[in-house]
Amino acid sequence: MRTTLVAATLLTCTPPLASDVLARGGSGHVQKGVASYYHDSLHGRKTASGKIYNKNRLSAAHKTLPLGTRVKVTDTKTGRSIVVNVNDRGPFIKGRIIDLSRQAARKLGIVKRGIAKVEVMILSAPGSKS
Repeated sequence: MRTTLVAATLLTCTPPLASDVLARGGSGHVQKGVASYYHDSLHGRKTASGKIYNKNRLSAAHKTLPLGTRVKVTDTKTGRSIVVNVNDRGPFIKGRIIDLSRQAARKLGIVKRGIAKVEVMILSAPGSKS
């Protein structure tokens, strides 16, 4: 009985993967966490989508969202927002939910801080009607 209760508790407390939320029509779903931005040394390298990373374009990396998903990233401290396309995987540092291109970080105003608490709202995904 106790094992069943623990398993049921874990299932109800585990947040759904972003890709699962999208599969159920999750446009508008919000994820909260920490954003960072790509190091300049990655400029010119191929992303998971096959596109070349350009630090001067608005793009981002997310662990689970489908590549091509458009998201609105809002700095919870300043209220500033930007819209970016997910074209890569990451970030790979615990506690971070999204890596932004340098240009996206600049527009959001987080370059000097390096990281920021953000809300990431799904606007649309490839093939969705949103």
